Amino acid sequence: MTREDVFFEEETHSDRLSRKSQEAPMFPIAIGMCTAAVAYGAYQFKNRGKMSTSVYLMQLRVAAQGAAVGALTLGLAYTMYKNFIDIKAKHSK
Repeated sequence: MTREDVFFEEETHSDRLSRKSQEAPMFPIAIGMCTAAVAYGAYQFKNRGKMSTSVYLMQLRVAAQGAAVGALTLGLAYTMYKNFIDIKAKHSK
């Protein structure tokens, strides 16, 4: 069965995650960085001082999203380098 023959209903969550990880390797890294940011924020929750809980959680959400977007941006920059600049260097030799 080829990849085109797999219907959405037949694909399990783990199969889909595996397929997406092979198509875009930075995706699981971004999820891991987001999870790490949330875990660190949950650990540091007791040391938030006089900051209200809602403000702390908003800042934590922004930090987690920033970590995920940063990982995806680095992956995109690497892919662009690999596809365009590195290929041009090989063809100019």
